Amino acid sequence: MLIEKIESDLKEAMKQRDELKVSTLRFLKSAISYICIEKKKDRLEDREVFEVLNKQIKMRKDAIEGFKKGNREDLVQKEAKELDMLKQYLPEPLSDEEVVKIVQEEIEAIEVKDKSAFGRIMQAVLKRACGRADAQKISEIVKEKLNKPR
Repeated sequence: MLIEKIESDLKEAMKQRDELKVSTLRFLKSAISYICIEKKKDRLEDREVFEVLNKQIKMRKDAIEGFKKGNREDLVQKEAKELDMLKQYLPEPLSDEEVVKIVQEEIEAIEVKDKSAFGRIMQAVLKRACGRADAQKISEIVKEKLNKPR
């Protein structure tokens, strides 16, 4: 399981005294624990851990943007290193063709008649993609498919 790999890597980072990796993985573990408490579970499934990871990655990307605007190159570099560490735990991303295929399958399964099904399609595709595709990219593909006449 992914959570076990994260815990193992945290222990290894502590032994190596890698402060940045320790703090990053502790923060990730804390976010996972928070979601466990919120969902009243003892342990999260890998799919749920991927969701937490994606949120952490998005937070780092947003922070990098903000630090760039504030001309804080030192913090940009720190956030970029944390971002790279977190990305290591994500599964192999889906190709655009695979995402298009999943979107098409969900459109057919839901029997879409108009654009009002956007939310249901997005929810179904995101669940199937399981953190392996960017939500923004999925959104673009869904919009494109819904705008095409059938």
